[in-house]
Amino acid sequence: MRPPSFPSYRARRLRNPLLRDLIAETSLEPGKLIAPLFVTLGGRKKLEVPSMPGVFRLSVEEAAAEAKLLAKLGVGGVLLFGIPPRKDLTGSGAFAGNGVVQQALKAVKRSVKDLLVMTDVCLCEYTAHGHCGIVTNGDVDNDATLEVLARTALSHARAGADFVAPSAMMDGQVGLIRAALDREGFSSVGIMGYSAKYASALYGPFREAVESAPKFGDRRGYQMDPRNAEEALREVALDIQEGADIVMVKPAISSLDLIRAVKRRFHWPTAAFSVSGEYALIKAAAARGWVEEKRLVLELLTSIRRAGADLIITYYAKQLAQWLRKRGGS
Repeated sequence: MRPPSFPSYRARRLRNPLLRDLIAETSLEPGKLIAPLFVTLGGRKKLEVPSMPGVFRLSVEEAAAEAKLLAKLGVGGVLLFGIPPRKDLTGSGAFAGNGVVQQALKAVKRSVKDLLVMTDVCLCEYTAHGHCGIVTNGDVDNDATLEVLARTALSHARAGADFVAPSAMMDGQVGLIRAALDREGFSSVGIMGYSAKYASALYGPFREAVESAPKFGDRRGYQMDPRNAEEALREVALDIQEGADIVMVKPAISSLDLIRAVKRRFHWPTAAFSVSGEYALIKAAAARGWVEEKRLVLELLTSIRRAGADLIITYYAKQLAQWLRKRGGS
């Protein structure tokens, strides 16, 4: 006999396997995912990044083919990162008319029409010193960097970018890029700001992939302190004021509290970047049999969506889309 005070509502009734999908509060589907692609020049090649199994440096041709496959799987878009053949102190490869990202943009747009194409706008991949801007007297010069970022964003827009994503964490970068795009007739090109980008220990595999580790110092002078949340909200507010169409929090899994706070305070399209270190940690643990890879990825990415992210940039985009398609029986 149950006690008289036993509740009439039984939560377990809604945990019936036949009901779980029907009443799930949070959805995870390929259209909410953005796949980062590393693109390089020279021949048709596909070279795996050692610290990121299943992620490759792609030639322009291979990047176009990969984008076509991602579109077929229903992935929402791609985010292009360039690896130039040479680097210099001013990052001139970032805005070169025939640069790697510019060539990749044209190739991807020729290959597939119904895929959102975003580009990373930063200098770390293109500078010999590995910093995200122009270095003057041993420090990154914010305002000198802004001009180069705007020039880079314009070159991407001319090559066909749907969205540009400034990631250098320079003060005023979104505003100056928005003004430059509008002035040159690219008012339809959107901006996804790397609005709250922390100086994280989770970026190591990315820096290996694009050879962008700083040759001196670190990036804590312009990337945010992971201890600060209110500062992050101020950064997001500034990007919105300057014209960001989407704001982003990075890295994702250690910033779920901030993703929730951004969405609740600003009600703005919000992205989260599940970064290279998150991917590499899961792959390493899965290879040793310590975790169930598919189950863990689904759980972690769903938690990012549950926190409030409208879209997720993830190196698992293709694999997850394949898993979801198989689960759906399509």
